[in-house]
Amino acid sequence: MSDPTEANGTAEPAEAAGPAESGGGAVGRRVRVVLVDDHRMFRTGVQAEIGQTEQTGVEVVGEAADVDQAVTVITATRPEVVLLDVHLPGGGGVEVLRRCAPLMADAEQPVRFLALSVSDAAEDVIGVIRGGARGYVTKTITGTDLVDSVFRVQEGDAVFSPRLAGFVLDAFASTDAPPVDEDLDRLTQREREVLRLIARGYAYKEIAKQLFISVKTVESHVSAVLRKLQLSNRHELTRWATARRLV
Repeated sequence: MSDPTEANGTAEPAEAAGPAESGGGAVGRRVRVVLVDDHRMFRTGVQAEIGQTEQTGVEVVGEAADVDQAVTVITATRPEVVLLDVHLPGGGGVEVLRRCAPLMADAEQPVRFLALSVSDAAEDVIGVIRGGARGYVTKTITGTDLVDSVFRVQEGDAVFSPRLAGFVLDAFASTDAPPVDEDLDRLTQREREVLRLIARGYAYKEIAKQLFISVKTVESHVSAVLRKLQLSNRHELTRWATARRLV
């Protein structure tokens, strides 16, 4: 059986580091991290950006590309922080949180989760926070800020990208359950992501680059969204999304 920390067949975790270099931003601090994202190229980029343990204090001890791999790796390595994508094969980030609930509740060695996603949709933010994540940052975050966020989550703080905190405050301040939008519920998570970016005026190539998918896949998602919502073109789609405050 292969090592569970290499469940996705990608690069091995960073080696354990010695004392942090003088002048580094994480002098004397260490945090063990698992990366969970279904895009290998993105995981590689994050590993290169924050996984230089001598400089950052972050030791990447495992990676995973879907829900089952994530649960296996997290259970085996017991990291202090998991960087968790919201949209994953097998049920998404919320499912990882549900299955790792006992690890989060461990009083002596809690595993804490920080969502790291391309999506800045209120429903995604609220969903993972209700599931137990300690924070939510978008993939536009800098490497330095991401390292800082990881350490803050390790220490028990709640961390959010600037405009996302308002979603959580509004959600938890309200006692009323949000209304169910049957039309929106017909769309998959990925279709919703494409819908929002289309409504914001992004070109297909820009969407493909941001979501790490091909232009052809973007076109397929747009066609599916138009069909499910019974719309004819992207202008109607933009009006539909704007009316529901999804943009």
